[in-house]
Amino acid sequence: MRARWACAPALLAIACSVKGESFETPTQLPPPGSGANSSGGVNSSAGVDSSSGGLAGNAHPAAGTPGLEPADGGEGSSDGPCEPDESEAVPERTLPGIWQKVELPDTFCGDGSPYKFFVNYSNSSNNLIISFEPGGACWDYASCAGDGGLRGAANPNGIPDDHMVSLKWEMLPLHRRDPLNPLSSWNMVFLPYCTGDLQTGNNVITYENPDPEGEPLVFRHDGHKNVLRVIEWASLNFTTIPRLLVTGCSAGGTASVVNYHFIRKGLSGAQCSYMLDDSGPLFPSSGNSGPLHQKVRESWNLDPVIEEVIGSDFPGISAEAVKADLSLINTALADKYPRDRLGIAVYRLDYNYSLYSYERFYSQHAQADVHRMWWEDIQLLTEQFDTRPNLAYFIPYYRNDNCSHCVTIPPVDSDVLTILAEPYKGSEIQEADLNVRDFVEQLIDDTQPLKSYIESEQPDEALSPERAAECSAL
Repeated sequence: MRARWACAPALLAIACSVKGESFETPTQLPPPGSGANSSGGVNSSAGVDSSSGGLAGNAHPAAGTPGLEPADGGEGSSDGPCEPDESEAVPERTLPGIWQKVELPDTFCGDGSPYKFFVNYSNSSNNLIISFEPGGACWDYASCAGDGGLRGAANPNGIPDDHMVSLKWEMLPLHRRDPLNPLSSWNMVFLPYCTGDLQTGNNVITYENPDPEGEPLVFRHDGHKNVLRVIEWASLNFTTIPRLLVTGCSAGGTASVVNYHFIRKGLSGAQCSYMLDDSGPLFPSSGNSGPLHQKVRESWNLDPVIEEVIGSDFPGISAEAVKADLSLINTALADKYPRDRLGIAVYRLDYNYSLYSYERFYSQHAQADVHRMWWEDIQLLTEQFDTRPNLAYFIPYYRNDNCSHCVTIPPVDSDVLTILAEPYKGSEIQEADLNVRDFVEQLIDDTQPLKSYIESEQPDEALSPERAAECSAL
């Protein structure tokens, strides 16, 4: 689940040279055009209005299916669009536009070192992005010790003070250098990932070393506590938030979903709120992701968290139902916050998160098997999303970059000028004439109904066997 991009040497020279800088660069490049970028023949299904039915061809949800019927009630009224009041003056901030490290007491990475996160203030907006770092996950000695490759624990040795210098976080919400980015002026809080638990764990555990002569590994799955402390800090530093976006890609995408309620509850100053889960889907547990969900519940001790929050804040659903199907978090959030706009973006031929989801739990590891299971789970998810007007999906078919994983990152396998000039290349659905930036513009436009998009199968687009082998080996 860890996105594997990093700054190429040329990119480092252009955009990574200033410690703590905010992705702004004096290099002048032609801005990416509006709509879809050119990248070859891509076709799609038409946009689907989430408020009126669903994706043509999908089975209609059966009555009584858990998670497919709206719960009674909801947090406030869903009548009319949310209208943010952006009239309050922007306070003076220290060093706007520069990434600044924040450490809080009693927060820890998996190895016991202090947890650190980063803030980048705006001098022109009170709007706020909270973004979760991508990374893998772990639940045994090898993966938590750093031996699990890109799908094991991220940052197993803690967070360095200059974490943001590498500028690996070139996702859409952090693109201040793109003048067409609708989020370019927003404040940003970035949560690094070092607890191996999708930033939701609640357990300190000892993993036995497979080497009888080796030392065991004490690992802190402290993600839940860390996030709560960051929320407390943010509530004091951002008292007025006209518009709030919670996002992340890969493991960070999952973290945006599972932490969304805690953020909404803790940031009382937020008026209009949005979520973009990029490539970290909470699929229905009735499908192929069920064994994964069961494993992480046990290893990260999630049940007490589920019981506490569902019992106190979600009266329309039971904790036992959520334990049995973690995807009910999707519809529970939509029902509790009916005016919030919640989206997911994911590739149909993802070959990163899909491997993480299935390869440790099924004997069938061939690329065709993984993509078959992934597509089956996507169809279950779109069926679920189609039942709520404030849930939407954006599902392009494939791109070669990053093993077709994480839609909001730039085309990292391209040359540096392409990365800088066309950061959304490969995220387009051309038949719908939009890319992921356009989808985000729709997501945060409260005056318009949410629409969902899914690209049709493209017979000429697929991972080559050689590329699939590279992705599997990461």
